[in-house]
Amino acid sequence: MNDFSALDAAISRATGRPFTTTTRSAVGGGCIHRALTLGDGTRRYFVKLNSRAHLPLFEAEADGLAALDAAAALRVPRVICTGSAGDTAYLVLEQLDLADRGDAAALGQGLAALHRVSDTRFGWRRDNFIGATPQPNAWAASWVEFLRARRLGFQFALAAHNGLGGRLAREGEKLLPRLDAFFTGYQPRPSLLHGDLWGGNHAYLADGRPVVFDPAVYFGDRECDLAMSELFGGFAPAFHAAYREAWPLDPGYAVRKTLYNLYHILNHANLFGGAYVGQAERMAAQLNAELS
Repeated sequence: MNDFSALDAAISRATGRPFTTTTRSAVGGGCIHRALTLGDGTRRYFVKLNSRAHLPLFEAEADGLAALDAAAALRVPRVICTGSAGDTAYLVLEQLDLADRGDAAALGQGLAALHRVSDTRFGWRRDNFIGATPQPNAWAASWVEFLRARRLGFQFALAAHNGLGGRLAREGEKLLPRLDAFFTGYQPRPSLLHGDLWGGNHAYLADGRPVVFDPAVYFGDRECDLAMSELFGGFAPAFHAAYREAWPLDPGYAVRKTLYNLYHILNHANLFGGAYVGQAERMAAQLNAELS
């Protein structure tokens, strides 16, 4: 997008105030979309751009951010508007000046508060995306059935479609029918999840308040968010301590976190291949060994 007039008009309609881009600067760090900061000398907005085919990703992200904002547990960038102009899809968000360090304990407490937002079923009102991969969210009364069909089973089937069979397929065939065994004596409640809580999806405002973004929301077991926060690191010890003080974890989490992180490693294997395939194989084998 070189002509920003259509985007300016969309921002003007959404905010009720005229906006004309006078400054723009590229923002790095994204692996799917092009990101910019647009300004008119008074206001600034964070904008994601991609081809028109990516509009569903932006609509799903806007929906997730709105849900997290409504929960009022953690700060998120507020959605200004999303749509398309010509061949370009866009998502316009509030511009926040972010830092890498801040009140990690407040992040843990806020996440626990987010997880107390509940529902009677597992899933979400729409399908969304985990990275660039579709994430099915059709409602289910049973968490184990949701996990089997909408999460792990979906990723194993996608792996087979992508030609990642062999040992990975064999381990998956053994694991999926036996998922109930990981939930003996433990019945998770449906918690509102961020859904993609790796270290790169949180930051802090200048006053130390935590901010989360790039969600893949649904109602699921709260342990899913905690597990992913440990998968790639990037969260301070104070975050984990504050969460556990606010809402202690079940002892079975130590094993189930591998189960939940298998979903994300399978997704990485499907997106990027390489070493993630072997990592997924080893994780599935480890889980099967727990049941031997």
